[in-house]
Amino acid sequence: MSNTSKWPIVRLSMLALNKKGAIAGGPFGSDLVSRDYVASGVPVVRGVNLPNHTKFSFDDLVFVTENKANSLHFNCAYPGDLVFTQRGTLGQVGLLPKDSQYSRFLISQSQMKMTVDAKQADSRYLYYYFRLPSTVTYIENHALQSGVPHINLGILKKFQVIRPLLGEQKKIAAILSAYDDLIENNRRRIALLEKIAEAIYREWFVRLRFPGHEQAKFEKGVPEGWEKRRFGEFCILQRGYDLPDKDIDSGPFPVIAATSIKAYHKQFRAEPPVIATGRSGSLGSVLFVNSRAWPLNTSLYVKDFCGNSPYLIYYTLKNMGLEGFNSGTGVPTLNRNHLNGISIAVPPKPIQATFEGQLSPIFQQAESLGQQTEHLLKIRDALLPRLISGKLPVDALDIRFPPSMEEPALEV
Repeated sequence: MSNTSKWPIVRLSMLALNKKGAIAGGPFGSDLVSRDYVASGVPVVRGVNLPNHTKFSFDDLVFVTENKANSLHFNCAYPGDLVFTQRGTLGQVGLLPKDSQYSRFLISQSQMKMTVDAKQADSRYLYYYFRLPSTVTYIENHALQSGVPHINLGILKKFQVIRPLLGEQKKIAAILSAYDDLIENNRRRIALLEKIAEAIYREWFVRLRFPGHEQAKFEKGVPEGWEKRRFGEFCILQRGYDLPDKDIDSGPFPVIAATSIKAYHKQFRAEPPVIATGRSGSLGSVLFVNSRAWPLNTSLYVKDFCGNSPYLIYYTLKNMGLEGFNSGTGVPTLNRNHLNGISIAVPPKPIQATFEGQLSPIFQQAESLGQQTEHLLKIRDALLPRLISGKLPVDALDIRFPPSMEEPALEV
């Protein structure tokens, strides 16, 4: 990291609170095992809770009892603490929310935590410092290679950090946090839109409370005018295409893997909308991508909609429990022949058209928010190294703190 503003460089240990256990690792392996997990209590911080897109995720939390946490009190972290991954996905960092409903957390065996001395450093600034690509690369390059690559408390304590004046740290954190708040707000809105669309599908086609259902006649649970079809007649699934990592040439078209967009390529193999699900490896996820794309060979994609609404096909696939159709003896594999023989009730085209009219603006709004989010991410990621290196000075800026930063006044 270039230090153009001549800010001092200090060891991370100098920025920790002067108390025992301010920088600490997780429990020894036998001290915390899966049978210790309970339905509620003190949450355990694992790697899954430190995703790249946010400071901390409350998804997939596991818990231990208060007594268990008390017995491991030196391994506990508190709101405002930083959490680092010790082994696993090196370079992961999280910041425990100060407004959390939990008063303390237990870190897992694969994590380390740090309580920051608020007179020396701003925890949000340090969070962003460890989000720098150069910092992640440094950690990866200095990991201990015996067994699973890992770092330890000694490496963490000696890690060198650029330390601006505290007021400048807060300004840097405020600028980056403002972008993160906008990004997180967009993601929440997208999630809400997805829930609304899913609810409409379930109301119309699972509970069968579609427009006009009051007057519809039913025979054996199927509304009159609906056709019983094999799934293979409802839509045609096609195996994706080979594309080795070395052949991916950066471009505008998403490369769709089993569960997510893996990369972007200069070429495409499918026209929009592209609906894809995992064929090999991970099963169950269904993606809707409204652009030309390259579905990988680990996925199946809808090659032919057979005149049916893409939205109806998308939600039908999502609600089929595809993870239960594993036909592989080793690697989980989805056999499309098993799906093709399933009998489903297909609503008539007028109902499908009305359904599409309901969902189309919802998907368009979600897509617009997604594009805004990608733009905000690019700006934030471009600002991050310039702010922390001092190339973009902040000392003369009059910063208004975003809502996520609790301090009402700036310390200088």
